[in-house]
Order: sequence, then structure tokens, then C-alpha cells
Amino acid sequence: MKKISMIAMSVFFACGAALAGFDGPTAAAPAAKHKGGFVNPSETIVTVAQVNEMRDDVYVVVVGRIAQSMGDEKFLFEDSTGSITVEIDDDNWGGQTVTPNDTVKLRGNVDRGIFKTEIEVDEVEKI
Repeated sequence: MKKISMIAMSVFFACGAALAGFDGPTAAAPAAKHKGGFVNPSETIVTVAQVNEMRDDVYVVVVGRIAQSMGDEKFLFEDSTGSITVEIDDDNWGGQTVTPNDTVKLRGNVDRGIFKTEIEVDEVEKI
């Protein structure tokens, strides 16, 4: 009987702490949380010519330059094999300013339509 009482009390206190939003000690917690993630050192970089032959929703990494803005979060991206339209949402720039003279690495997915192929960019990295 004594063991059951102890187990019940332990469960009660554990559930109470969880429901109260207890996350553990905060004295050693960092002041700010930084958004980060895994970087694959062996990621395969493809060319614009290769992207134009790929199927829809394939993850790609391309390196080149953003030549011009086409309006409405669309840009003309170029590498040595050609050019392609890329869509970069405002929150995917990572606070970077990029000019046509800068080399960038774009990570995203192929968006293959009936008449044209684009890249929906998830991340811009200025090289």
C-alpha cells in the first residue's frame, strides 16, 4: 500500500510540473535561440541545364548569380549553362544583401510546370 501511495504522489507531482509549463532550470539556458540546421558537406551541386531536365519537387543546389529581379519574389538566376527563374520568399534571404556581382548557392525544389521550370528557393547562401 505504501508503494502505491508513493507512485501515485510521484505521478501527481510529475504531471503537475508538466502541466504548469516547467521546462527545467533556466539559469544556464542561452539568451537567444539561433536558427540552424544540418549542412551536408557532400551535397551535389547541379547546373541550370540539369535542373531543366529534372522532375517536379526534386531537391536541388545550384551555384551562380542572381542577374535581375523579375518582380513578385521572382528572379533570374544564371550559371555557365543557362538561366532559370527562381522564387525567393522575403524570409529566405537570411538577412543578406545580394547584387548581380555576387556568387550565391541556392537550395530549393524544382517547380516543373507545363510550359516552364522554376526553382522554389528555401535558402540563399552568399559565397
